[in-house]
Amino acid sequence: MPYFIGVMSGTSLDGVDVVIVDFTGVASCELIAAKTFSFPIELYEQLQSAIYSPKFHLKELGHLDVTLGQFIGKMIQKVLDEQNISSSMISAIGSHGHTLFHSPNGLTPFSLQIGDPNVIAELTGITTIANFRQRDIAAGGQGAPLVPAFHADFFSDPEQPRAIINIGGIANITLLDKRHPILGFDTGPGNGLLDAWSLLHQGKPYDDNGNWAASGQCHNGLLAQMLMDPYFHEPIPKSTGREYFNLKWLEHQLKPFGKNLLTADVQATLLELTAHTISLDILHYCSSVEAVYVCGGGFHNEHLLKSLQRLLKNKAVLSTERLGLHPNWVEATAFAWLAYRTLNRKTGNLPSVTGSRRAVILGAIYLA
Repeated sequence: MPYFIGVMSGTSLDGVDVVIVDFTGVASCELIAAKTFSFPIELYEQLQSAIYSPKFHLKELGHLDVTLGQFIGKMIQKVLDEQNISSSMISAIGSHGHTLFHSPNGLTPFSLQIGDPNVIAELTGITTIANFRQRDIAAGGQGAPLVPAFHADFFSDPEQPRAIINIGGIANITLLDKRHPILGFDTGPGNGLLDAWSLLHQGKPYDDNGNWAASGQCHNGLLAQMLMDPYFHEPIPKSTGREYFNLKWLEHQLKPFGKNLLTADVQATLLELTAHTISLDILHYCSSVEAVYVCGGGFHNEHLLKSLQRLLKNKAVLSTERLGLHPNWVEATAFAWLAYRTLNRKTGNLPSVTGSRRAVILGAIYLA
């Protein structure tokens, strides 16, 4: 059974990515099929409520866990049917699930994902591996980001120091330089605040191509204040999520300015916040990087890419497609790869990235 399936539902809530990957060839991996499925409106609203509503009930949580598992299972089966691939040809599914709350620090660190893997395994008849973050956290790590281990395996080049930038709801970077340990961490907001502000004031779930942000002007005072947030100055390893960088956080940042800011200017400033935090971290932690390769939904924001290029000056800002994998499918492929590692009893985390005490085998296995 040469194939693995990867499933990713990121913090941007733009849908579920499903990929089928072959790890048996000469290359590190071969993408067989890939497709994104938007959430049905009711499921999307339930996920939003689970993340932001303080009154979300445990019964609703249990229902949502199963409902999301059913949706993922059905979408996997749809891709298999379209490709005329039987479940017997799939070794395992690596399902990230959807993160509701990420809290890796404190006395009882945890990360909570839903999308019941029992349901996925039952619906598809395929062994399903999930809950990847928890073992790293148990070993003293952040449980995130997990994709740098895949980035290192698939995108490294001993001759060229490079950075991989994944811009989802939260942005994370991986710094690959053979002279130094692999580094990776969450830089802060990616698309998440941009999407939330767009939905609030434009009625659109995202700012297409960054056009609305481009129509405004960055407010330097607001940008300077936002850059003072403690998260941006914390040492690595570190990770974050929408439970921290959300509209409530933004409202707090806007309060000193009253009603004097145009909504388009706020959007322009949020875009600059994402670009600044990414570029500042690259320049601080790995100035030797010669090129940066972007993946995730942020790759489709042309204005954001232009801002990154301006701030990174002589470093080329490119697509991960240049390295053999389209930006849309990097994260889902990473979770197929993590499932491959787990099923073969190989470690999946990098202590230099997450801060864990040791490398561990990630995930829980739900047999078909």
